[in-house]
Amino acid sequence: MNIKIRPVVIEDYNGIYELWNSTEQSRRALNPVDDSREGIERYLKRNPSTCFLAYTNDDKKIVGVILTGHDGRRAIVHHMCVHPDYRRQGIANKLVSKAEEALRKEGITKIFGLVFKDNDVANSFWEKQGYTVRTNLNYRNKSLNENVPQGE
Repeated sequence: MNIKIRPVVIEDYNGIYELWNSTEQSRRALNPVDDSREGIERYLKRNPSTCFLAYTNDDKKIVGVILTGHDGRRAIVHHMCVHPDYRRQGIANKLVSKAEEALRKEGITKIFGLVFKDNDVANSFWEKQGYTVRTNLNYRNKSLNENVPQGE
């Protein structure tokens, strides 16, 4: 199967949201505000050149996506997902490489991402990509909107 990679545009939102809902791990990472069409549109306006999707060349089906952004110093992988039917084909590797290349062009030298501790597949993938686990930090968050879950 011929897979293509291109930048994400807001018109891709419905297909991306459908992709995110194709796996339980991705679904549980979503929240109704930040991952709404409006939230993703804001994200893409701030990060127009660091978000990519993979699609089938024949029917243009979205089969993978990576959303990465930065603050001028550090980058974060906010969402990375490949449809279960298209895994083990190198799609995730291509998406990560494309995002890292785009971030390098913007002068970013360090990237981090959050992965659920119990997501063995994702943790193994990121380790193979050279991403290490930081044990000297505590991840802290605070919801500023009552519709956004605080987390566990």
